[in-house]
Amino acid sequence: MKMNPRLIFRWTAFLLAGGYCIRMLIFGGWEHFGGPFRFLTVWALFCSFFAFSRMMAIEEGRSGRRWDGFVCMTAVINTMVVMLYWRLYLADPNSVTSDGQLGAWHLELYLHGLGPALQVIDTIFIHRSYRRMGAAFAWLFGTVGVYLLSAELIFERLNTSPSGTVTSGLPYPFLNNLELADRLVVYGSYFATGVVFLLIYASIAWAFRHRFPVPIAP
Repeated sequence: MKMNPRLIFRWTAFLLAGGYCIRMLIFGGWEHFGGPFRFLTVWALFCSFFAFSRMMAIEEGRSGRRWDGFVCMTAVINTMVVMLYWRLYLADPNSVTSDGQLGAWHLELYLHGLGPALQVIDTIFIHRSYRRMGAAFAWLFGTVGVYLLSAELIFERLNTSPSGTVTSGLPYPFLNNLELADRLVVYGSYFATGVVFLLIYASIAWAFRHRFPVPIAP
């Protein structure tokens, strides 16, 4: 029987995402309010799991709904997580970790490397997304906005750690050393970064679709 490379790819991506979601729920650390869901990385992980589940449904003919806006947003916030995490970690490991040390190597490799790469590959080259840009922008601004509001209005108020020179409870240690005005500048840069990546991926996807159009069935 001939194997379907797309099906293999999507099953692999789906099972990896599902496995790490389960691991995060069990071992993600619930000593603080919100547990692992205090971190954008974990939001991106669970979005990936849902996105891959929808791609599997399409691949197996169980659904015709494409979820274009959602899967585009998921690829973008995964990329944001990778770029922001490694940039901050390389500048100062203590800015994004409690003790300056990375976690388990396979977890770091997946969350801040392989997992996001699989999501981006699927959206651009397999799912051929980035056709409904209005929906993609809405999902992007909505998801990142809800996360940031949760950090400021919920996590910061209900947690005492990590603590900084200005406040405490915000998920990433460096944020607790910034005044609200400075944090708003940082948050604005997050939105701007997301917009840039969304436009870059949309351009690549457009070029790929035009260079390799899907054959019309006879």
